[in-house]
Amino acid sequence: MIPEKTKKTSLLLFQWIFICIIVGVLSGSASAFFLVALEWVTQIRENNSWIIWLLPIGGLLIGLGYHYWGESVVKGNNLLLEEYENPKQIIPLKMAPLVLLGTLITHLFGGSAGREGTAVQMGGAISDQFTKLFQLDSSERKTILILGISAGFASIFGTPLAGALFALEVVYFSKINIRSILLSFLVAYIAYFTVALWQVHHTHYAIPLVPAITVINLFWVVLVSILFGLAAMLFSRSTHLWSHLFSKKIAFPPLRPFVGGIILAVALFFIGTTKFAGLGIPVIVDAFTIPNAPSDFLLKILFTGFTLGAGFKGGEVTPLFFVGATLGSALSLIVPLPIALLAGMGFVAVFSGATHTPIACTVMGLELFGIESGLFIGLACGIAYFSSGSMGIYKAQIVRGAKYYVYQKLKRKKTDFL
Repeated sequence: MIPEKTKKTSLLLFQWIFICIIVGVLSGSASAFFLVALEWVTQIRENNSWIIWLLPIGGLLIGLGYHYWGESVVKGNNLLLEEYENPKQIIPLKMAPLVLLGTLITHLFGGSAGREGTAVQMGGAISDQFTKLFQLDSSERKTILILGISAGFASIFGTPLAGALFALEVVYFSKINIRSILLSFLVAYIAYFTVALWQVHHTHYAIPLVPAITVINLFWVVLVSILFGLAAMLFSRSTHLWSHLFSKKIAFPPLRPFVGGIILAVALFFIGTTKFAGLGIPVIVDAFTIPNAPSDFLLKILFTGFTLGAGFKGGEVTPLFFVGATLGSALSLIVPLPIALLAGMGFVAVFSGATHTPIACTVMGLELFGIESGLFIGLACGIAYFSSGSMGIYKAQIVRGAKYYVYQKLKRKKTDFL
């Protein structure tokens, strides 16, 4: 006869494996659909440049949708982080279709945004429904939210290891149990393979030439990594600044993306290019072989911060890739390191600084670019993480770890000095 304790443990194990399979398949399928739809609306925009003039209408639709039907989920990724830290209520499932539709509208009409936020929110909304279904306690609910973040991130970028680590790192490792760690990796791979089964492909990048590790090369790595961290800081502060200004100046929320859409459409018209609209994937790919103008990364920060601050929907991560890759590419004109290496370092380092997730970003670099550039990637992510300030793109994120203690110590020294 099977002991009662063994039976209970087996049932619990089966329950969590079942949850991982369902969350992974549903989140992966949602991401696959989103990626296909995103490519479709991007092609429509690129083939019909006049559609940018409809940005205000698109913004108004998003604003009205969230104001009347999505006020409880308008915080997006920050809501997931808040519920992880202080559980209050199950995340409404409507978060998934609202953010999906809002992001597609943003990209269709030319807003500058990403896709990670959409995938993570869809994954989080899907996974949190199991909290009520299985009557999970607060500790188990933390695991559920980690699963949603992991599945969404892994499936949208095709990086299961980074996706699992990002979900763990963004909520800070010290509060995580071994169950969450193991299940985060399991659901990430299930979501990743689900996208592959749908035959949806991800963009591939390469760093063909990796120089020797010398003192002079390490000097340049440290220098450019600090610049990547400062770019991450600028990106985060820009997004928060525009959000604050729109909230302060325009009381009725649906009007914020409407007014923002007018300004964005006029700005895109006058600069005469759409490379700062949407994801900017072609620009990112070219950055690995062709030096970018020094202004490209700054303009992407401006357009993305303004787009998201005005209330349009989408993620921040792909724009962070754009900022880092184009900055690294531009630096290749004066820094004696291969252009692809600089672009690749910037690609993940700016992301690391803006999200306080250097481990996940290092692993993402290894998954995307190969292990040969691992030391350069790891150094860039670590240094950018420390040099990007204490504010990231997620207001609700609890910043702890080495960075927190360094900045707290610097703050105390400054106070004592004054």
